[in-house]
Amino acid sequence: MRIGVLNSGGDCPGLNAVIHGVVGAADALGWEVIGFRDGFEGLLPPGDYMMLDPRGTRGILQLGGTILGTVNEGHFAGKTSGGLVNKIPQENIEKAKDTLRLLECRALVVIGGDGSLTTGLQLLENGIQVVGVPKTIDNDLQATAMTFGFDSALHCVVDSLDRLHTTAESHKRVMVLEVMGRDAGWIALHGGIAGGADVILIPEIPFEHEHVARVVRDRSSRGQHSSLIVVAEGVRQPGTNNAFIKEASATREHRLGGAGETVAHEIQKLTGKQTRACVLGHLQRGGAPTALDRILGARFGVMAVKLIQEGKFGHMVSYQSYHVDSVPIEEAVGQVKRVNPEGEIVSAARAIGISFGDR
Repeated sequence: MRIGVLNSGGDCPGLNAVIHGVVGAADALGWEVIGFRDGFEGLLPPGDYMMLDPRGTRGILQLGGTILGTVNEGHFAGKTSGGLVNKIPQENIEKAKDTLRLLECRALVVIGGDGSLTTGLQLLENGIQVVGVPKTIDNDLQATAMTFGFDSALHCVVDSLDRLHTTAESHKRVMVLEVMGRDAGWIALHGGIAGGADVILIPEIPFEHEHVARVVRDRSSRGQHSSLIVVAEGVRQPGTNNAFIKEASATREHRLGGAGETVAHEIQKLTGKQTRACVLGHLQRGGAPTALDRILGARFGVMAVKLIQEGKFGHMVSYQSYHVDSVPIEEAVGQVKRVNPEGEIVSAARAIGISFGDR
């Protein structure tokens, strides 16, 4: 038995942990594992791959990034710039099938987010036996309570806020930290609470600059002359449903940017206080995974092999109530898990004095 594994889309801490889990579980069954390089592009003839075994993958569990490389565009893009399903050319699918057939690869583990799993579904519909592993630091896939990489991203946000606290207090400034979160504010919400933010702005809750400015002024009147504001990159512009677009493209998702800088500019104008913006960007994707992400990634990899063993093709690994199981991939894609503005965690944040700029 020989199976393949690839990761597609953006990188994140924990990818190597999943590969580690796949290789270990497959080896225990006497199976061989082929790792395809650079996502689905590695499936194009003659195939760009490497053989994976426990000896060759020893020590990768703690490494950030991925030993296989990854791309988020190319011949197998599953989503358009507007988030719609993109039909992959049949010619490309046939080439991938030929490569897998020549390598005698019986099944394929696809590690990826919404777009990558959408591609996986199209391969499945064309006869390729696929199982999925959810990957996104945004933690916004509906069919799983948590994805690996999320905890590592939070640690980066919290460490940054801890550092910004000291410089903000020294200069009596307002510091604005822009974090990732295209459609959902999970990183901003959890990171902001853990990092002691005074204001958290997320896509799910409309905000007004004046409400944020009032928080800053009220804090100053109480002798608290510094403030920390966390902004998700996908936050909507006040009075609209539009995000802050840095660069538009017809072939991939629009690049977001400018939310943090805009908020900082408006708050300084409204309060007169020195305000500075920092953008974490890809720092949240880099570095070694946390212990939680190493464990979760390895468990996901083991479950992916189990799904192949049980013939549950078209299923994706899912984490619910501290238990790793699976759901059909079609139940996971196209359904973004967003923060509930009336949910318990938002209510808890408000109870400890955090503002969401909406009142």
